[in-house]
Amino acid sequence: MKSAYELAMERLNASEPKTEKTTKLTAEQKKQLADIDTRYKAKLAEREIFLKQQIAAAQAADQAEELDKLREELRRERTRLAEDCEDEKNRVRRGK
Repeated sequence: MKSAYELAMERLNASEPKTEKTTKLTAEQKKQLADIDTRYKAKLAEREIFLKQQIAAAQAADQAEELDKLREELRRERTRLAEDCEDEKNRVRRGK
């Protein structure tokens, strides 16, 4: 007898459309994906350093409004870069 969890996982797998994850990646694609990860990690680190310096300066100057704006910008940058990274990786996976 299967548990509720096992039944739920079977239904999820059955209803899930087949994606690029089911295709085999070539060695070149794997290398490209690793390069993309490295490049976007570097971009994220650069933006975080820059914005965290500005956040520290705003905290030191006791600028609450500017501090909120900078924190929101950091959040948006993280999200944008993660989306851009995934978009580029999906293009590689599709072979484009």
